[in-house]
Amino acid sequence: MKIIHTSDLHLGKKVNAVSMLEEQRHILQQIREAVLREQADAVILAGDIYDKPTPSAEAVQLFDDFLAALADTQAEIFCISGNHDSAERIAYGGRIMARSGVHLSPVFDGKATPIVLERNGVSASFFLLPFIKPSLVRHHFPEAEIDSYNDAMRTVLAHTESGNCPNPILVTHQFITHAERCESEEVFVGGIDNIDASLFDAFRYVALGHLHRPQSCGRPEVRYAGSPLKYSFSEAKDKKSLSMVEISAEGGISLTEIPLHPLHEWQDLRGSYEELTSRRFYEGTSYAEDYVRITLTDENDVPDAMRRLQTVYHQLMELRYDNTRTRNSLRLFQQMQDMKEKSPEALFAEWYEIQNGMPLSPEQSAYLKTKIQTIWKNE
Repeated sequence: MKIIHTSDLHLGKKVNAVSMLEEQRHILQQIREAVLREQADAVILAGDIYDKPTPSAEAVQLFDDFLAALADTQAEIFCISGNHDSAERIAYGGRIMARSGVHLSPVFDGKATPIVLERNGVSASFFLLPFIKPSLVRHHFPEAEIDSYNDAMRTVLAHTESGNCPNPILVTHQFITHAERCESEEVFVGGIDNIDASLFDAFRYVALGHLHRPQSCGRPEVRYAGSPLKYSFSEAKDKKSLSMVEISAEGGISLTEIPLHPLHEWQDLRGSYEELTSRRFYEGTSYAEDYVRITLTDENDVPDAMRRLQTVYHQLMELRYDNTRTRNSLRLFQQMQDMKEKSPEALFAEWYEIQNGMPLSPEQSAYLKTKIQTIWKNE
């Protein structure tokens, strides 16, 4: 059985006010061609189908066209909602579409029911688990102690019967501890959304969505396929791909990557205004049509630099400076970024000590922890 796994389409997304719809239409066609070429039996779309809960009409039409084109390949399609999606909108019409081999995750109701697919002498059980928050899981399991995303996932999987299912495959959209993020992804303060990869030991393959770089977590079979397109300049050097999983009749499993090729590449360029406008620098390159971010190293700002640079770099999206002024600002920004890596308790404790000249007492720390847990429960 061949399964093609991708995620984070973010249909309708704009980057620096530039619509990605044409890029997305181009890459969705490549995905369909890969499904046909590989004669895939199943396609997994692991969440963040749209870039916002209320997508534009153009984004909805694009996804509708894509689903219809995929269904024509005779592959079964397994699709879940991510944190950018409306779970209700993704689930709409799911029971009817399942008759055509398009399986959409329902709104989370406390359980994940397997969908069994049999192809070429191989059976696999697909568990569709959309993006979940602790508050959502707590609603269905009020007796469980759920103070984190890890607790929430542990609780859900404890009530998911995968042990007797052939080749159980989990499709979910969460952040796994120690996975590598990009700038285009949503970040929670203090890493409260972390989930331990060991929770997925019962599954043959875990098809993850949420992070945009292809990577495995803990073991090869717990995998982010990554987004099929780049959505930030932190991904400029990344190579996008589809993940293909093959399960043999003997029970073996193998993973390969299928490269994807965008309409436009992304370039992160740096230098003085004089260097970057020199013909020696850009002639013979594709920079004129690539999506470009330029960092100017001139100490003094160049008048009307954006417009003047766009005569050479037609898809210039972003212009910044790296000089004495901006480096001073960067130090402040880095301090803010460091704060994101700390837990809410640690941030409050630091603030308290700065304000009062002494650390929190053990009693105050315990009270603070109780209050923060109450806030997360009501979130």
